[in-house]
Amino acid sequence: MRDAYFLDLPLTPFKEVLELQRAAVAARCSGRLSAELVILVEHPPVFTLGRRGGLENLTVTPEVLETKGIQVQPIERGGNITYHGPGQLVAYPIFNINAARIKVVEFVAALEQVMAQTAAHWGIYAKGDPVNRGAWVGVRKLGSIGITIRRGVSFHGLALNVNTDLTPFQWMNPCGIKDCEMTSLAREVGETVSMQTARRQMQRHLTDVLALRVRDVDMAFVRRHL
Repeated sequence: MRDAYFLDLPLTPFKEVLELQRAAVAARCSGRLSAELVILVEHPPVFTLGRRGGLENLTVTPEVLETKGIQVQPIERGGNITYHGPGQLVAYPIFNINAARIKVVEFVAALEQVMAQTAAHWGIYAKGDPVNRGAWVGVRKLGSIGITIRRGVSFHGLALNVNTDLTPFQWMNPCGIKDCEMTSLAREVGETVSMQTARRQMQRHLTDVLALRVRDVDMAFVRRHL
């Protein structure tokens, strides 16, 4: 098993957590951060663009997004365009896959498994897809994955739709997939899902699937180690 710090954050702007991830990766690579770090968070509305771009898969004008108060943020993760918003549970494992001797494809499959097992708590059968990565309920996409590796350390991660407003997904081709139907735990079960329960289940399955010994920490603790 591997030691890991677990940071559970409230609704936090995407850019703020992105800067935190980058600093944590640098600290993990240098050894200042002596254990893996898993960040669990929700974000205000934002579209993010991966290394493959994705602006061409946005189907509304910048003026519409400005009216809605939704930013577009290019980042270094793999994949194409995706959306983050309140009610979506995002997990960012800052994880030394080289030290753990895990291949990238195995790590991505593990994150798919985490989402599938979390969904199973509500009786929802979800599974990964080796072609279009993420968590799928039949032909409906429940969660997305996009990571990048820097000096053997993974960051970015997964996004599971819990009570997410799915409307913004209609303004793009999610992950560059045309006619992709998005779903959420709330939509699948037909009622609002407890975010607190979703967070507990996500932490439980991240711990089990990635074989972690977890210590809950706060932001002050993390910043002292960056």
